Amino acid sequence: MINKSDCIFCKIIDKEIPAKIVFENKDVCAFPDINPKAKVHILIVPKEHREGLFSLSERDVELVGKLMVSVAEVAKKFNLESFRVIINSGSGAGQSVFHLHLHLLSPEGFIV
Repeated sequence: MINKSDCIFCKIIDKEIPAKIVFENKDVCAFPDINPKAKVHILIVPKEHREGLFSLSERDVELVGKLMVSVAEVAKKFNLESFRVIINSGSGAGQSVFHLHLHLLSPEGFIV
């Protein structure tokens, strides 16, 4: 279990580490992945720390909905007509930052 104070995404959300924030509201923050796997690769992160999918419970249903709505808002912002969303859950699946996050990837568009 990672401590919130040691979480790089929490530090980005709290503006302790600089990042190019491309979308933000009261619940969600989005920024480009520093190691992109597509022309557009944006991480969509809840501001409230959750380690991953296994840390979610019934109390997080609204949060998960807000994450999905934020994916659509980010895609619209960048005029993406097609994209995919990936959630890695656990180190064996490629999760390297243990703060729940969604990868929005698209072969089209660009980040300004």
